[in-house]
Amino acid sequence: MSSGQGSTVAGLLQEVRARFADADLDDPATEARILVGGLLHLSSTELVTRGLEAVSPDDVGTARAAIDRRLNHEPVHRILGEREFYGLPLRLSPATLEPRPDTEILVDTMLPHVRRLESELGNVHLLDLGTGTGAICLALLHECPQATGVGSDISGEALETARGNAERNGLAARFDTVQGSWFDAIHERFHVIVSNPPYIASSVISTLAPEVKDFDPPAALDGGLDGLDAYRAIAKDAARFLHPNGMVGVEIGYDQRETVTSVFEGAGFLLVKAVRDYGQNDRVLVFRLHH
Repeated sequence: MSSGQGSTVAGLLQEVRARFADADLDDPATEARILVGGLLHLSSTELVTRGLEAVSPDDVGTARAAIDRRLNHEPVHRILGEREFYGLPLRLSPATLEPRPDTEILVDTMLPHVRRLESELGNVHLLDLGTGTGAICLALLHECPQATGVGSDISGEALETARGNAERNGLAARFDTVQGSWFDAIHERFHVIVSNPPYIASSVISTLAPEVKDFDPPAALDGGLDGLDAYRAIAKDAARFLHPNGMVGVEIGYDQRETVTSVFEGAGFLLVKAVRDYGQNDRVLVFRLHH
């Protein structure tokens, strides 16, 4: 491998792609583009149009160190330290789940409800339980200028990350954070409660891809013995923290539609909507109180 003298954008991209292909990554071309584009701050178009530009030896060194991290199963976005979610750039930290495109479906699904409430009430108050990077709440606030939100999380480091993301996206004035488990630290009512809680059964965690198991925080994955602990906690208390016509929207695992629905029905909720993800798996459930 050359010492990095005379490396170009195109050459570096090719080198990263070749290393990724040799390592049998699923999609070496896409991952190489994301990594090199992220490190050099170039869009995918610029990677092509500026392919002949020189890359400094420092940047080549950084890229090679990043290749080694990726081949050690660290996800590309973790290496870059950020990921875009619903059009917002979000910083990640070791204490936060990396927001995934499937979770954008929760935002898509809740948006019409939040907008309707916004037009009826003027202002809507949202709660995001286990907010992590702040992704779900911040995306909704960004789309709904009259809304205010609270992100709660058990991790102080996650909340620091979420506050930084709110600041960075101009949403800090409408976003508060609260530290605690589920509703422990919550003392007000909301029109909409959303959550992408940990939903993987404890025994399954060891079988997950190293990208997930070794880099996503275990507390954000482990849903207890049957994967339903978080839903029980949310369903049990949500009614006390909802305004009368409030809604709850949760992300679920692909095989949890029936079990999660029965947990919420047992707590007096009605299923309003079930939505599938891009892989046609059940992914989002929306509930309201049984009046």
